[in-house]
Amino acid sequence: MPDSSPLPPVRLHPEAELARDALAAPLLSRAARLARWAGPDTRVDAGGGLVEEQLPAAAELLGLSGDDAAAFASEAWRVAVDTGLVEIVDEDEGTVTAGEDLALLTQGSPHEVLAVWQEALETVLADASVPDLDGLEGALDEAGEIDFSQLEWDPEAEAEFLDGVLGNLYLLTVSEDGPGDAPVPLPALAASMIVPSDMGEPTNDVLEQVSDAMMRLDDQFRLLEPVGLVEYQPVDEALMAEPEDAAAESAARPDDTDVSRYGMVRLTPLGLYGLRARLLEAGLAAPAVGDLVDKGADALLDGTATFPPAAAQAETEQWLARREPLAAARELLAAARGTDGGAPLRRLRCQQALSLVGAEAEPALREVLDDAELGGLARVWLSEHGAPDVPAPSEAMIFWLTIDTIAAQLAAEGNSEELRALVQGLAAQHGGFFAAAWRVDHPATADVLEAMGRLHPDKRIAKEARKAAFKARSQQGG
Repeated sequence: MPDSSPLPPVRLHPEAELARDALAAPLLSRAARLARWAGPDTRVDAGGGLVEEQLPAAAELLGLSGDDAAAFASEAWRVAVDTGLVEIVDEDEGTVTAGEDLALLTQGSPHEVLAVWQEALETVLADASVPDLDGLEGALDEAGEIDFSQLEWDPEAEAEFLDGVLGNLYLLTVSEDGPGDAPVPLPALAASMIVPSDMGEPTNDVLEQVSDAMMRLDDQFRLLEPVGLVEYQPVDEALMAEPEDAAAESAARPDDTDVSRYGMVRLTPLGLYGLRARLLEAGLAAPAVGDLVDKGADALLDGTATFPPAAAQAETEQWLARREPLAAARELLAAARGTDGGAPLRRLRCQQALSLVGAEAEPALREVLDDAELGGLARVWLSEHGAPDVPAPSEAMIFWLTIDTIAAQLAAEGNSEELRALVQGLAAQHGGFFAAAWRVDHPATADVLEAMGRLHPDKRIAKEARKAAFKARSQQGG
């Protein structure tokens, strides 16, 4: 899974829509049908699985046929038991009855339906971490039991690997510069877990590990698709043909450069919901757009501080939609005050939020025209909205607002190209900028001037900025 730093916020579909998706997922649908079919004559073995004699009837009920019909029916039954859709009433006799949770699928709230689906997902994820157990003759001990050590299988490591892959897929999906709804190539996911970030050209050994991981993921995503977690296009079986078969099949193969042949996967809206729930359960910060709509302006400005721009706007729009414009503007302005390290970015988010509010907010902006921290911001807003009689800012206010804006940009974006361009523009437009800027009474003045010295490409101007930063620090120390 991703590290403990906050993930970008996910945009979830409404729970009612997700619950419908959950009920339509083939695996949960099959489990529910088997739970309704189970009765006094249904028998299970010591592990809770359907006895072998009843698998054909279960498969027929589900409309399954072919060599894998019994296995699919058995899997659906196991999900029914694990999710509480079926209850084993007598382990000795192997009898069952419908479970209490079965009624939730038709009478429960969307949240309750999703809770049942989440349990089904956990069952499938556990199954997906188990290796293919076909042909185990060489892995049986003297008692005929499976010796997992001979399989070179570490259950914990296998589960962590799959968790890591799904965490990376989640991060790619929610990132604003990621593929969004587009599918992700399986090789890219496998490489994200195998290839070190600082490795240039992967070695043959690493490429072989990536190939092995792809084959494992191909099996796992085939299992995860029926529960509704992902949409998956499997690896082209022609790629896995034996060398002696390859020549015969080469004429039928598409171009080897077609990346989709190596498997393509995307999270469904239901899958995004499910993985976010697992991330939260693991104690990770996994926000969702809409989390802050019922909280105060202070929580909104602090909470969206690390959001990408589009997500911050979406969250703010939902927050504003529940409030009267003038009251919302006053609350935002009050929350934007402060001299702490996060205050400049709060004011930037406040300015962005106020840009979404109409002319009804004008009285709130006029009320703070004389405020040392908000007066510059208020003048900008009033001017942009064509308000009359906007007083001109003092030079001190202009410099303070400039330092505050750069501090906010540094906090939001770091040393970005946009900030580099802003720094160059300021130095070019105002020849005496650094001579005046070091005197600005702002907690971030020295840090901003140091950053400007780091960002400006002209060595002479960069030196001026560093000198000004030294003066500012000396002034603060005095």
